[in-house]
Amino acid sequence: MTSDPLTLTAADQAHAIREGRLRATDLMAATLDRIEAVNGPLNAIVSMREREVLLTEARAADKAEAKGPLHGLPLAVKDLADAAGLPTSHGSPAFSGQIAAVDSPHIAPLRAAGAIVIGKTNTPEFGLGSHTYNPVHGVTANPYDLTRSCGGSSGGAAVALAAGMLSIADGSDMMGSLRNPAGWSNVYGMRPSWGRVPGGAEGDVFLHRLATNGPMARCPGDLALQLDVMSVPRKGGLRGPDFAPVGALRGESAGLRVAWLADWNGALPFEDGILPLCEAALDVLGQVGCAVDSPASPFSREALWQSWTALRSWAIASDKSPMYEDETLRRHLKPEAIWEVEQGRALSALDVHAASVLRSDWLRAADAFFERFDVIALPTAQVWPFDKALDWPKSVAGQGMDTYHRWMEVVVPASLLGLPAVAVPAGFGPQGLPMGLQLIGRHGDDARLLELAEAYHRATRWPETRPPIL
Repeated sequence: MTSDPLTLTAADQAHAIREGRLRATDLMAATLDRIEAVNGPLNAIVSMREREVLLTEARAADKAEAKGPLHGLPLAVKDLADAAGLPTSHGSPAFSGQIAAVDSPHIAPLRAAGAIVIGKTNTPEFGLGSHTYNPVHGVTANPYDLTRSCGGSSGGAAVALAAGMLSIADGSDMMGSLRNPAGWSNVYGMRPSWGRVPGGAEGDVFLHRLATNGPMARCPGDLALQLDVMSVPRKGGLRGPDFAPVGALRGESAGLRVAWLADWNGALPFEDGILPLCEAALDVLGQVGCAVDSPASPFSREALWQSWTALRSWAIASDKSPMYEDETLRRHLKPEAIWEVEQGRALSALDVHAASVLRSDWLRAADAFFERFDVIALPTAQVWPFDKALDWPKSVAGQGMDTYHRWMEVVVPASLLGLPAVAVPAGFGPQGLPMGLQLIGRHGDDARLLELAEAYHRATRWPETRPPIL
């Protein structure tokens, strides 16, 4: 057993606790010591519970029978989700101090499997924008350069993993929120197939099928461990086909056909150095038995963007209109949220239908494309981590951005169809900043993507290149 339990994977931590080679109390103490040592300048974990209360829960875990595969593991919950007894601020003063009465549907099984919730992870206000800052908890710094953004909206989770403050973390992904921060923090993030992990406990379950919850970790095996726990059916919620548990990964990847779509036939701007770095990562996929090709992009960039922006704004307007209509609450909405609501409210029913038709066209094109390829590969972002004092990049490679989120357009193909996508670390650029690669599969191909990610991880071990703060 290593003298530092924080260097172990989550699976190894849990196994050691079950075998009595590691006490949950010692893991908790080491976790809290690490948070005390490094979280200050990073600001990744917020709303921490008291140390002695957490140690008491860890001692109880040591005395009890193992509750499940996460028994005794510390977990901090993204601050868009509810964890009973903890505040859920959504990064907004309108909800600051609001205490959750019950766990969100995807958090309850994690706690039931034995995870001990220690606090929350920081997120942008309402999860809007891929840069983790808000007026309640402030900005979260990139662990590889404290002056830079860590991405978002699962930024706090990614940074906590990179800095060794957690071994697993939850997140959510509408527009790359499990992928961009993973890429910018040199860890793994997974957007599962839509319907695999339960969503919200209230509201519509039919129309707004854009976002999903999912796992983050420092290795694909821990993604699989957490995904299997999170993948539970929920009464009253839509769910995809019966997904078999992923289980232990073997790294099987030989013969997979990978389509590298790069900049979508020149349609997407990228900062210098990103595409060559990702192409070097693709060489690793070739080394582990994949056949990598560079075909033409299978669909119109503008049609994807038109469909995405309409359906996204419509979903956000549906969710945030009650706040928008209340003048007292509206002042708590950041400009990007107000813009989204106003865009969504201006849409007619026929506008939404037209956007859905475009999405259906992309589905048909993607189905045909996946007859030729097993995996689509794209970068996790179009820019390197930017100055954390900025709100968002106004231009990319000299091309002006006409919205606050267009610089993240590269994540839309998977999001629009609810496809599974695993973000794997691609390495570091000349300035020492991390970047990631999206591996996207057919709906239901979660296990296949995780096997590919595992083969890649065994060949690269990028998360072992630890942040300077450690």
